[in-house]
Amino acid sequence: MRQILVIDDDMDMSRLLCHFLGRKGFQATSAFSGSKGLEKFKESNFDVVLCDFRLGDMDGVDILKEIKKINSDTVVIIITGYSDVKMAVEVMRLGAFDYITKPLIPEEVINVINNGLKGTTGTTNEQTKEKTRAAKVISSTNEFMVSKDTQAAAMYKEIELVAPTDYSVIIYGESGTGKEVIAKTIHQNSKRRDKPFLAVDCGTISRELATSELFGHVKGSFTGALTDKEGFFEACAGGTLFLDEIANLPLDVQAVLLRVIQEKKFKRVGASKDINSDVRILVASNENLQEAYKKGKFREDLYHRFNEFSISIPPLRSRKDDIIPFAHFFLKQACEELNKNLDGFEEEVLQLFLNYNWPGNLRELRNVIRRATLLSSSGKITSNVLPWEIIGTLSEPPVQRTMPEHAREDKVDDEPDDDNIIPGKVSFDLKDAASQAEYETIINVLKHVKFNKAKAARLLNIDRKTLYNKLKNYEEANREM
Repeated sequence: MRQILVIDDDMDMSRLLCHFLGRKGFQATSAFSGSKGLEKFKESNFDVVLCDFRLGDMDGVDILKEIKKINSDTVVIIITGYSDVKMAVEVMRLGAFDYITKPLIPEEVINVINNGLKGTTGTTNEQTKEKTRAAKVISSTNEFMVSKDTQAAAMYKEIELVAPTDYSVIIYGESGTGKEVIAKTIHQNSKRRDKPFLAVDCGTISRELATSELFGHVKGSFTGALTDKEGFFEACAGGTLFLDEIANLPLDVQAVLLRVIQEKKFKRVGASKDINSDVRILVASNENLQEAYKKGKFREDLYHRFNEFSISIPPLRSRKDDIIPFAHFFLKQACEELNKNLDGFEEEVLQLFLNYNWPGNLRELRNVIRRATLLSSSGKITSNVLPWEIIGTLSEPPVQRTMPEHAREDKVDDEPDDDNIIPGKVSFDLKDAASQAEYETIINVLKHVKFNKAKAARLLNIDRKTLYNKLKNYEEANREM
């Protein structure tokens, strides 16, 4: 008979739970404090521990750590409420098998216990359990796939915990990791799923129009306000507003945003009438907002308003097990988009994918595969349709691949003219020299920012589209050599 220890300082609840478990064929023992629970655990070999997170003398983290020190195989299940959602995430990171929310539902308690016991006997594969949980969380979106990585599995647990609440969430992640997809997933698994979801890139909003864009304006409120306009907060009433790259908002606009969050109402620019605000706010940043407010780039009070919960998306380079599954996932999407039927990737291509650092993360992987699919006519994707940064040596691009055609040595003329001023009778066009210098500058900047094209474009004072076009032109010129 399986032995279960119930640790709960609510005596009535503890006794009722033990009585219920006894009727289900378990041998249940109760303890009414954390210290008493640990004493009983040391005295007997319990298979499962059901522990309330909030106890008079200890909390769930302390009890979990002590139990895992004594017997790491014991199934620990935390009893909590949604008000303790952050703590629930923490104990699961530390090794708790699962959590149960109050009020307790008998069938759920038994199911979680049975799943935990199956996991310890090997009849339930832990990866399958994680993928099942993740699949439930993302079932309403086709923009993402279930990850095999353990870091991402922990992220899915966090999404499942926080989605049903109304918490504000900060989503951290490098450019291209899928922050908007995570925000959509939270929205689609929330009670607001039937209301609008609106994503706003704060980096694209001008300082002058930011307040108008967020909260709307009335006709004539400023030069150019020719009609009344609805803002983002009004447009997604009752739903979820996702503010991407929130640190790019000017400080004065942040102050207005703070007041709206605190008072749950706002005014259109130029209006006198308040509009009630019922919007869940999710924000994203590729920099730490705590560090940003310490540097004076972000309001500390606004940070604390947003920081009810945070999720960090691991970069693709730290999720090697995900690269190949995501590659096949994106290939399937690209084939459907382009109406093609490709058989996958050559083994060499898969190895190149695993060796590459993916500074642009999932967005870069998706774009590489869409491009490769477009260039491939049949069979498998081969390395000759991959961009140079993947098939070349990142630290030293081969000279023969980068030298523009007219910059190479021409045949020797019998009679050099006045324009040939380079010794040795080498033809060297000034435009080609400028082109080569420009290319080398771009490459040096890309190396400096670890091939983050968005950062490179900013440093080069050009937009990303221009940078992509220049790299594409150089690559096409190199193929013709």
